[in-house]
Amino acid sequence: MSELSVKHLLGIKYLTPQDIDLIFETADQFKEVINRPIKKVPSLRDITIANLFFENSTRTKLSFELAEKRLSADIINFSASQSSVKKGETLIDTVNNILSMKVDMVVMRHPNPGAGVFLSKHVNASIVNAGDGAHEHPTQALLDSYSIREALGSVKRKNVVIVGDILHSRVALSNIFALKLQGANVKVCGPRTLMPKYIESLGVTVETNLRKALEWCDVANMLRVQNERMDISYFPTTREYAQQYGVTKELLDSLDKQITIMHPGPINRGVEITSDVADSKQSIILNQVENGVAIRMAVIYLLASKIKH
Repeated sequence: MSELSVKHLLGIKYLTPQDIDLIFETADQFKEVINRPIKKVPSLRDITIANLFFENSTRTKLSFELAEKRLSADIINFSASQSSVKKGETLIDTVNNILSMKVDMVVMRHPNPGAGVFLSKHVNASIVNAGDGAHEHPTQALLDSYSIREALGSVKRKNVVIVGDILHSRVALSNIFALKLQGANVKVCGPRTLMPKYIESLGVTVETNLRKALEWCDVANMLRVQNERMDISYFPTTREYAQQYGVTKELLDSLDKQITIMHPGPINRGVEITSDVADSKQSIILNQVENGVAIRMAVIYLLASKIKH
């Protein structure tokens, strides 16, 4: 059995194309498990995983918990908004307290970019980054690529456009790294105010016209506008944003080809995409959710197999 080149999943930028292939092959096997009547495997019966969420998250947290339960791991859930972090306890203190309970792996979401990297240098457990600020969200990018592979047969040479709030999005950054690593062509599309200055240095092109972007792509990954990360207004009104960058069924039907629509969720229906697009045959949003559990099972399983030796 080949193994991952890394001890932690801190970001896509630390992975090799071989790592991604291995994660996908492992996810294929777990996907089969999830679709059985008995959905559990005893693979990680002796592994304890702490889920540390210093930022609110419903879908990612549920997806990780489900993945851990399917693998029969022991789980400690820690939601920092209700804990001593409010009393000023530091990240290291919190983690050391949790590690003194003999935890093997920590799944962490944190508002500060680089929190996972910092942690991995100070604690003796395997770290999975479940999102660090506007920096990376590696399991989301993996499940997105995996969903493209499932829908289109491969990611290589596919044209993928990421539409929306690129500036505040960890999903966009991780997706760009993952797609480029697998040989896809990537464009980003959205208002100039929501494009990071350095974006073209990542090997992607910027397209500000949504229609042109859709005519070019095989897959459109629609990101939500992250109002909660905006301290200033980046575009006039939500309505105007939706008119320029929202995908409607009329727009999709007017293209001369079928494209695949993705969204990492949660969806602002009527802003990035209308309900009839979200629920259409071209949308693979629900597949992404199902694949999220298989991908997270694969990542946890592969990292845990490195802990055991």
